[in-house]
Amino acid sequence: MSRPIHFEIHVEDMERAKKFYGEVFGWSFQDWSEYAGMPYFGAVTGDEHEPGINGALMKRQSASPETSQALNGFACTMGVEDYDATEAKILENGGKVAMPKHALPGMAWQGYYLDSEGNIFGIHQPDVNAK
Repeated sequence: MSRPIHFEIHVEDMERAKKFYGEVFGWSFQDWSEYAGMPYFGAVTGDEHEPGINGALMKRQSASPETSQALNGFACTMGVEDYDATEAKILENGGKVAMPKHALPGMAWQGYYLDSEGNIFGIHQPDVNAK
């Protein structure tokens, strides 16, 4: 069985994207541009002993996504401890609401956002009392 082991987020402005993901989720970055032959920064998303995967920010190779276009790729969802505090950080750092916070009854709070580069991603706070 195959499991995701790495992700790539395509970005227009590398420094802006590193700031966004660093400020919102606390990610750190390592310059792997020499290996990739293009601007490419490895994203360390958390402690290696916790569930999750690391990924990268890479220079976008084509046009940026247009507003309201259908999703063309994977939407990554980040688990968070405090939905409302994370949403505030997203908005403070240039993100926008794509689909507002909603309950997955008896499971969690979920919502989707646009990052500083126009990419969609989700946040998910487990909560058995969500309704």
